[in-house]
Amino acid sequence: MARDTLTREQIVGAAIELLDADGLDGLNMRSLGQRLDSAPTAMYWHVRNKDNLVRLAVDEVWGEMTLPDPAATDWRAAAEAMATGMYTVLARHPWLVQAQASHLLYGPNKSRHDEHALALFEAAGFDDDAADRAVAAIFLFVLGNATGPAANVSLRRRLSKGGADPETPLAAAMAEATAIAGEFPHLRARIERAAGTGYNAAPDSTFRFGLAALLDGIGARTTF
Repeated sequence: MARDTLTREQIVGAAIELLDADGLDGLNMRSLGQRLDSAPTAMYWHVRNKDNLVRLAVDEVWGEMTLPDPAATDWRAAAEAMATGMYTVLARHPWLVQAQASHLLYGPNKSRHDEHALALFEAAGFDDDAADRAVAAIFLFVLGNATGPAANVSLRRRLSKGGADPETPLAAAMAEATAIAGEFPHLRARIERAAGTGYNAAPDSTFRFGLAALLDGIGARTTF
């Protein structure tokens, strides 16, 4: 594909596919060029460099997140929908968590999301400072909860390099971790109750429980 037949949208879309498949470390202009059947140098005319491409890809993904109508529900339900939508998108694109920690990220979709979140809380009667704190607390909570699953994807990808089976080292590490944890009574009791799910397996409801507790706290500390 020649330089003048490519578009930024095509490049960003292909980059997201490559990031989903191979992670942040797997994104390079050579692989992207192969995916688009184009010379790697053609990418630079549209996206400048890899860092800018990551920024564009991240902002495109922010456009996938839920923006509920604050007039159609109360602030808590709307905030829960936005947080759950963000968590779902982070799970769909686990490289986004790593990008948050390693790149300067901004763009219209991210700004639109932040604007919507602030407007949601301000419409509910939160003052500027309370709205800022609420939005920041929810963002950090969601990002923190998404870190574990994203790290698991990255770990499995690393252990699979060269065609290796990741299950063997994972099973060995899990057995060793379980044996160590078994020396501690509270951990041992949970291991025995889990019986088969493995040490350190978090309940599926952890995110929902934590989000509900966070929203309870935000509501309790805010004067309307």
